Amino acid sequence: MTDRKNDTKAQSDDLIHPSAKIHPQAIVESGARIAANVEIGPWTFVGQNVEIDENTRVLSHVVIKGPTKIGKNNHIFQFSSVGEDCQDKKYAGELSYLEIGDNNTIRESCTIHRGTVQDNAITKIGNGNLFMAYVHVAHDCVIGNDCIFANNTTLAGHVCVEDNAILGGGTMVHQFCRIGEHTMCAGGSIVLKDIPAYVMASGQSASAHGLNSEGLKRRGFSPEQLLALKRAYKVVYRQGLTVKSALQSLEEVADKEPVVATFRQSIINSTRGIIR
Repeated sequence: MTDRKNDTKAQSDDLIHPSAKIHPQAIVESGARIAANVEIGPWTFVGQNVEIDENTRVLSHVVIKGPTKIGKNNHIFQFSSVGEDCQDKKYAGELSYLEIGDNNTIRESCTIHRGTVQDNAITKIGNGNLFMAYVHVAHDCVIGNDCIFANNTTLAGHVCVEDNAILGGGTMVHQFCRIGEHTMCAGGSIVLKDIPAYVMASGQSASAHGLNSEGLKRRGFSPEQLLALKRAYKVVYRQGLTVKSALQSLEEVADKEPVVATFRQSIINSTRGIIR
């Protein structure tokens, strides 16, 4: 790495912080905004409408196009493509965006695409997520915080993944699906419907296999909360009720138990129907 002030490819000084370290064999287009202590490795390309915040590290052979905004303390590994045009055939070059928060790790050969005007024109990723190698995040996805996407996980367009979800290797998620918070999906699953909060799922296509009890214990859920969720899960999945009837049965307890309210609301929010 070389100090940005000594880089012969330096652009406007007001857009590139003096402490940024950009390899001489990297290409940073004029108009890119590079903050303090950012590192950019050799043979990496950063487009003109890209903003990278403090302490983010981008290794070699990465392509970042925009409009894309990347937050602080991210680590992007080699051969990843971030902020590229989407693969939707309806896309015709309209202005769209990618926004990535702080403290994310994006491993080798991940692909993350910008949004489309058919949705909100933005793909949005929160904080503290781990994207293992070869993960694909399609256009208009919205991802929360502290999620884990194991190798080769594929999210189609318009997918929403809420906080603390874990998707096992090779998981494939159909467009417009919603993955609830604190869920866990086994490797190799094909998700065609929404997964309610706190649920474990697996299969082709994925079905429910109980609560993510171990994950909830590790995150500090109390025995009382776990018991309330187990009872709520049985109402939805073990009593042969329709979804509408199950939601009605849970209404009173949801008023008293916030975790049950979250579980119930995640089912109400479903637009594709929930896995059963």
